[in-house]
Amino acid sequence: MSEGQSSARAPAGARAPVGRPLLSLTLASMMDEVHAHSGAVYLLSPDRPVLEMAVMAGLPRAFAAPWERVALSAPIPVADAVRDRRLVWVGGEEEMARRYPRIAVVLPYPFALAALPVATATRAYGAVFVTWPGTRPQELSDWERDHMAAACDRLAVRLERAAEQSLPLADEPDLLAAPLVGGTAGTLGSVEAARMVARLPYGLCSLDVHGRVGFANAAAADLLDVPVGRLLGTHLWASVPWLNDPVYEDRYRAALFSQHVTSFVALRPPSDWLSFRLYPSTTGLSVRISRARAVTEMNRAAPQPGRAGARLVTISQVLDLAGALTEAVGVQDVVQLVADEVAPAVGSQGLVVLVSRAGRLQVLGHRGYPDPRVVERYDGMPLSEPTPGSQVLRTGVPAFFESRADVERLYPSLVSLSDFSAWAYLPLIASGRPVGTCVLSYTSPHHFATEERAVLTSLAGLIAQALERAVLYDAKHRLAHGLQEALLPHTLPSLAGIEAAARYLPATQGMEIGGDFYDLVPTQGMAAAVIGDVQGHNVTAAGLMGQVRTAVRAYTAVGQAPEDVMRSTNRLLLDLGAELFASCLYLRLDPARGRAVMSRAGHPPPLLRRPDGRVRVLDLAGGPLLGIDGSASYPSTEVDFSPGSVLVLYTDGLVESPGTDFEVALADLGRRLTDLGDLPMDELADALVQHGADVGGRPDDVAVLLLRALPTG
Repeated sequence: MSEGQSSARAPAGARAPVGRPLLSLTLASMMDEVHAHSGAVYLLSPDRPVLEMAVMAGLPRAFAAPWERVALSAPIPVADAVRDRRLVWVGGEEEMARRYPRIAVVLPYPFALAALPVATATRAYGAVFVTWPGTRPQELSDWERDHMAAACDRLAVRLERAAEQSLPLADEPDLLAAPLVGGTAGTLGSVEAARMVARLPYGLCSLDVHGRVGFANAAAADLLDVPVGRLLGTHLWASVPWLNDPVYEDRYRAALFSQHVTSFVALRPPSDWLSFRLYPSTTGLSVRISRARAVTEMNRAAPQPGRAGARLVTISQVLDLAGALTEAVGVQDVVQLVADEVAPAVGSQGLVVLVSRAGRLQVLGHRGYPDPRVVERYDGMPLSEPTPGSQVLRTGVPAFFESRADVERLYPSLVSLSDFSAWAYLPLIASGRPVGTCVLSYTSPHHFATEERAVLTSLAGLIAQALERAVLYDAKHRLAHGLQEALLPHTLPSLAGIEAAARYLPATQGMEIGGDFYDLVPTQGMAAAVIGDVQGHNVTAAGLMGQVRTAVRAYTAVGQAPEDVMRSTNRLLLDLGAELFASCLYLRLDPARGRAVMSRAGHPPPLLRRPDGRVRVLDLAGGPLLGIDGSASYPSTEVDFSPGSVLVLYTDGLVESPGTDFEVALADLGRRLTDLGDLPMDELADALVQHGADVGGRPDDVAVLLLRALPTG
């Protein structure tokens, strides 16, 4: 780890720790001067590039639980601030959703954030972030920037001095307001206040910043149907069974984090609806509870249990969706996953994924549209066309239409094209630029609350990142597949006295490119055949495979015997300095004499089907894998290859798979060759490779070369 990634912490016991609460005082002073609502100080780990939260202020640490420890490479504001040695400013929830979707998807609330490095000219010690409610101006003033930067610089100097003197930092508690305490004070004013509260017809509760009840009046206990004694010191959603739903806990989080008044309604079984209104401050929340009258309108304004929007507020489900997106490999995998998991999670019934290609829209995939022509009309449409999909893609700004009337006002020609009634057009922004649009469609009018808009925009950011990875993977796959095809024979030559067929199938795992190869080379009056397998499943293995195949052709052309071809190829691999090995089987065929001469280098034995249908495994003598021993020899063996005989040359992917014994698999291949050996060669080749795929997939590449001796008269 570089010096810039060292921490100010020293080994325990080296010297007396720094006495004053250095981090807490700096953070509290900074927040007070710029009127910030919450903040935290991170320090770099002493032994790895990780930022660790040292102290937090203003909010419970649980709010930042996913980011208590942050990799220095993570796309997180504090990590960016340290890496780039600059102030990172995020002015609101929409900007957070576009730039840092991982944060916005967990905290979809209106707030602004500034992150600054704590560093000297030569060493970085960590970072500080502070947040404000969404009501503050969208930009920082020059004074605020200068003040926070100066505070971080002073902290860095203090940490540098502590490190020079080997003084560890004392552990410091988080800066939170003290919990509220139940009971009545002994002053006349407090007594009268308690009497006044007791006379009110609605319920009142006080919650501390952790959400614990510090006070509840009798009316609140009656409405909640829980005694005051069971409420004090507990969370409402824990002590009131019918409030035990993540959506209600999220209302508390939303109010405390945004410092906005927040409300929701909840059903007290069996049929009573209660209205909750939360009034936040930096010390906690006051909650007013009353009977709800206009339930329909209030339900529309706040998500309720069981509705799709409620599922978006839990960290575990967000992380599950994010984790699933990281597992998507190709572009269609991403589209399928969004359709199967993301769209249902947000309550959407239709989905379209659009991208930009050469100034035109391209439909990557869609679900939920009974008439595909509704979607396909957009495929190839110029980005200049006035459609919400192209508008969002051009600008990177999401668009939400809560009813058909909303769309009709701006895009009257689109409403009649489908039966949906509400749409969310979300920009897919990857590496700072819009690359596509995700369209979520709803069969009924849908109200997009502020938090839901932020969550949807953030999820779109995660989808865009997954899509960017998938596009890159697909491009690499096309490149690898093209390289593989270029290195293998496009067709096999027609040879007198020999009928041939070949198949190559890539592995179904990994990059789908490997080192398996085959070739059939005509020579004067005879033919040479080769099959081999270079270790590995990557472009390096494929490139080396091409060199081996070319070398075998060259040695064959100059007339070398099979054992000499193998020795020459072995020396070539050693001279190339490749750290990969290769197995190989080389044959010289003489149809006129009905003979075949073979030389083997660590390759699986070929099978010979005689004209009478019997199959024999040719356990040939041979040498080690190519590329291991420069002095190795590869003795040759001559076998009968009379008309009607079939030779089966193959790579180990045809017979080897996890949990399968090689001898058993080889015997099974022999039985299939006995039963199917009279089929035309192309049908036989298809049957042999298809069986391997049906049995257990293809963890390895498969190459097969079949040779049948024909009558020469």
